[in-house]
Amino acid sequence: MITATDIFTISSQKQFEKIALKVFRFQYENNLVYKEFCDFLKTDVQRVKTIQQIPFLPIQFFKSHDVVSNTNPVHTIFSSSGTTGMITSKHLVTDVTLYEESYRKGFSEFYGNIENYVILALLPSYLEREGSSLIYMVEDLIKLSNHPESGFYLHNHEDLIKKLIELDESGQNVILIGVTYALLDLIEKQQFELQNTIIMETGGMKGKRKEMIREELHEQLCNGFGVPAIHSEYGMTELLSQAYSMGEGIFECPSWMQILIRDPEDALTYIPQGKTGGINVIDLANINSCSFIATQDLGKKYPNNSFEVLGRFDNSDIRGCNLMVL
Repeated sequence: MITATDIFTISSQKQFEKIALKVFRFQYENNLVYKEFCDFLKTDVQRVKTIQQIPFLPIQFFKSHDVVSNTNPVHTIFSSSGTTGMITSKHLVTDVTLYEESYRKGFSEFYGNIENYVILALLPSYLEREGSSLIYMVEDLIKLSNHPESGFYLHNHEDLIKKLIELDESGQNVILIGVTYALLDLIEKQQFELQNTIIMETGGMKGKRKEMIREELHEQLCNGFGVPAIHSEYGMTELLSQAYSMGEGIFECPSWMQILIRDPEDALTYIPQGKTGGINVIDLANINSCSFIATQDLGKKYPNNSFEVLGRFDNSDIRGCNLMVL
């Protein structure tokens, strides 16, 4: 049996691959949806010896199926945002402590002790609905920061502007986590010159503004907040782990998460580093759902396992892979 300790103490590529293969076999045996998918692909489980040979479940399955790898009671259900009437993804979580351990360890791996920061959150579209895994994480980080000034802001921009300036001028380290459109709204009201604050965008215009390319977006945010770089968080409802970017849109994963880049024309083939393709994620914290997910994001991978997100597949782009629409 694979334990949380096995997952969160990985220290080498060899160890990662060994545990990933164990997780694959466990999920094949215990996750009916994943087993049926692997069987449809005629996967010979005994012959899967490398992570490249593991089948990756298309992320759309989280919209149409209950993707779980055990029979334990569901502790919580995380759901994705979507417009009215849209089918949203749901992640059935049977052990929420795995999620907590994943984001707490992930945060400290990239940013150190959370108590060194005031955490401010500007996440209106997430706060206004039920079931957001991002809100669950940020709420917990706010508590763990153990700082009376940490907290959420909805539409009270004036209070947030005042708080940001006060804290920054006092020399306090701050992380402002914001949904992209809300951060742009904020700098339209106030130009900042922040010295001690990290701006972290979680992506997404949520239909509130036109989408922008990352370079243009980050340039606007850097100018508006007076900071040298914009940090980003790469996470989703279907994952229990996050990758972080400290700037330039280059993400790094915690030690129990990795990405592979698949050929956009052939979902079962991988392409070389530096080439653009579909992002496949291995998230070993997803032990109780599915750890091998083919996302609808496009990206590139670099030699040190870092990666860049370049956009999303349009449905019409998913050519040569009827598996994506089973």
